[in-house]
Amino acid sequence: MHPAIALTGLLVSLGIPLPHSPIIHARPRASAPLPVMNANDNTASAGKLENGILNIHLDATKGVWYPEGPNGKSVETAAFAETGKAPTTPGPVIRVTLGAEVHATIHNSLDKPLIVLGLGDNRGVRDTLNVGVGETKEVRFTPTHAGTYYYAGQTDAGPFVSRYHDDSQLNGALIVDEPGATKKDRVFLISWWGILDSLSPTGLKAFTMVINGLSWPHTERIRMTQGDSATWRWINLTGVYHPMHLHGFYYRVDAKGDGVTDEYFAADQRRMAVTEIVAPGRTMQIAWSPTRPGNWIMHCHLAGHLSQNVALDTESGVAHNEMEGMHPSDRPHQMFGLVLGITVAPNGQIAKAPGAERKIRVYLRSQPNQYGDKVGFGFVVAGSREDRPGIKLAVPGSTLFLEKDQRVAITVINQSGIDNASIHWHGIELESYPDGVPGWSGSGKHIIPAIAPGDSLTVHFTPPRAGSFMYHSHFNEMTQIGSGAYAPIIVLNKGEKFDAEKDRILFISDGGVGLNVIAGPPAPVLLNGKALPDPIELRAGTTYRFRLFNLKNDDIEQIALLDENDKPITWRAVAKDGADLPASQSTLQPASLVFGSGEIYDFVYTPEKTEELKVRYGTRPYIVNVAVHVR
Repeated sequence: MHPAIALTGLLVSLGIPLPHSPIIHARPRASAPLPVMNANDNTASAGKLENGILNIHLDATKGVWYPEGPNGKSVETAAFAETGKAPTTPGPVIRVTLGAEVHATIHNSLDKPLIVLGLGDNRGVRDTLNVGVGETKEVRFTPTHAGTYYYAGQTDAGPFVSRYHDDSQLNGALIVDEPGATKKDRVFLISWWGILDSLSPTGLKAFTMVINGLSWPHTERIRMTQGDSATWRWINLTGVYHPMHLHGFYYRVDAKGDGVTDEYFAADQRRMAVTEIVAPGRTMQIAWSPTRPGNWIMHCHLAGHLSQNVALDTESGVAHNEMEGMHPSDRPHQMFGLVLGITVAPNGQIAKAPGAERKIRVYLRSQPNQYGDKVGFGFVVAGSREDRPGIKLAVPGSTLFLEKDQRVAITVINQSGIDNASIHWHGIELESYPDGVPGWSGSGKHIIPAIAPGDSLTVHFTPPRAGSFMYHSHFNEMTQIGSGAYAPIIVLNKGEKFDAEKDRILFISDGGVGLNVIAGPPAPVLLNGKALPDPIELRAGTTYRFRLFNLKNDDIEQIALLDENDKPITWRAVAKDGADLPASQSTLQPASLVFGSGEIYDFVYTPEKTEELKVRYGTRPYIVNVAVHVR
């Protein structure tokens, strides 16, 4: 089920009305003007540390917020401020060293009673403080574990992760450092604000998703130098999942938490990823190093979370003619929402693979009425079995087979006739220019453009490792990806052959674009391009490699391989996002997986006997079972 639909059902069940008010609420003329709410980059710690005690004074108040920059639309909403200062979103950072005491006062300047959670010995939802209108409450606590935590406030009933309107910016980071920590990390808090309207074309009246209080292209530009090391903390205080994807590089997942506890993984359990889910109310700490210069991005891989659905400059999520006239110089990249731009300055040379390039041609094509009355898109590799006249576009598109350390020159030809094209080579460690974000990837004046219909562009890169990857559209992603513009990439070692009998691709995606994210219906879930997949045939005693891909536009997915009693069989994990797992993580485990858009997993399984199994995937109530016959 789409997370927004689930959220709506939850709100209704709790008796919470769905607001339909305009973006800026009318205020009596006699009222004093509200202060401008500043975006907080979470780099400055709030309060004053004296004699081992951090004293901080917070005020919950209202302000005028500009999530799309000073020239964009504004929102009146609540947030925290240090007493005597303007409110910020996120709220002031509370940062202490392990063992120090926090002495906080919280004043409620709002017109409703306030519940504050996360400020106490137990942190998170285990600590709540009730503050009446006009009241000030005091709390003291001494953190006992280092990690990434948060505090939040709400004035309406219901789970705090369901706050998406007036309370949605009542958030702040609480960071507890080990003694002697360098504090060179960065903290990124994801929040949202919106008004739902199930009768509008999209189900939204107005909506925005932000990182540290700002929506792309207004999010902070992160500037680094090639070879730097970075530690980033992510906090998700929205009610939906965010699979966070880093272009061009792997990052190491060091810790995950829920606001109450923060689990640091042992060194041999720290996994490498290019995409990792951060669930509602959860935190994640990652480490990475940019080894190549240029412009890169890290973003939520749910296409709806970087689409015009989360742009306030639309009318109910639909673009209008005046949209580009509002502040066009701020919007050269055709994305919105949860995107973080990273610019890496050069510091040394990048070695290129020797030898001749292998030349490949990839077409973006379209086909009318592929999803009802809606157009379909697809990628076709020249010379592949899909590259034949008069046949329906394959979904997913042509699998692209590459060789480790073999440089390629891929010419992308836009034969769609109706939309621009750009391809992101997902998970491949490459140079910045071919990374595929039009108007951004590259450096200086050498920036990759979108490819107009009838035009073409050639990119060059060398895949440095064998594994499972994918390529997909990075232009008008919600429409093009939802309508078929994606396909697997299999990178093989030199001399290795792909055996389609033993090497099985399971690619989960959407069967078209679900336009109304509240009223639905959502697009059907596809497995290898089919809503009702064919049975899977296996042979006992044969070892199979299952390559699992998820490219759903707006949801996470569950998939399992079950026995006749609906119990998961056991398989072995061998790779994540194309990177082979170390021996300590390549373990036997139940064949049941929850994974987000942009995540890729490889497992191996050897059926021992003749039996009937099933692959089950989807999220309730849309569950699909596919028969697996072991002969």
